[in-house]
Amino acid sequence: MRIRTLGCSGGIGAGSRTSAMLIDKDVLIDAGTGIGDLGLEDLHGIRHVFLTHAHLDHIAGLPMLIDANFEDDFEIPVTVYAREETLAAIKAHLFNDVIWPDFAQIPTAENAMLQYRVCNPGDTVTIGQRDFHAIDVSHSVPSLGYTVKNCGGVFAVSGDTKTNETLWPALNNCADLKALVIEVSFPDEQEDLATTAGHYCPQTMCKDLERLNHSPEIWLTGMKPGQEDTILRQVIRAAPDKNIRMLSLGTVIDV
Repeated sequence: MRIRTLGCSGGIGAGSRTSAMLIDKDVLIDAGTGIGDLGLEDLHGIRHVFLTHAHLDHIAGLPMLIDANFEDDFEIPVTVYAREETLAAIKAHLFNDVIWPDFAQIPTAENAMLQYRVCNPGDTVTIGQRDFHAIDVSHSVPSLGYTVKNCGGVFAVSGDTKTNETLWPALNNCADLKALVIEVSFPDEQEDLATTAGHYCPQTMCKDLERLNHSPEIWLTGMKPGQEDTILRQVIRAAPDKNIRMLSLGTVIDV
């Protein structure tokens, strides 16, 4: 299983792209602005999108992805997997024939380019040889993290979250956890803002890391532009014994 980082920033500007990770050639976790750098051939290969939540930095590229994949004679639709609340937000505020065409009705409701599938906490979806398992996390809106398991091991992504009681037991149940992508959006000086907005800062994230029973590669994501060096420095100082690196555009993780 190959995970390619298309976007990993908490904002845009100066080459930054927001959250999107391509798993092999056919599955996305989140669909932020990073998918816009893909060529048409790569875009046409994507047929499954797992969303962590409905915030714009995680869904901004989704309408254009569906449009890029639309053909009158398409054979396989694009299926979007997310919590009921996330799908409801997308239907009401994005694919609503005002902001963007409702591709769940195009060309017909019976044979639509866009398909929705509810994926709530605890659900597992199998695509090929990969099991995508949804985990409840604590953000400012209903959100998910995911573990992705194949014969090579487990890859996990936290989604946007603050201190929580649900992610860590799920990760500890993964005996072969190879890599964890975890968001840490704000520096320690903005801990109050981070907590209010439903995000980690270095000290809260590192405190939770102490609950992890495994020693995977740990990749930091979702940092606010301009704060990356400060956040990384604070994380390494708080958890010097962990294998922690900063995710960057184009990083490839093999599991």
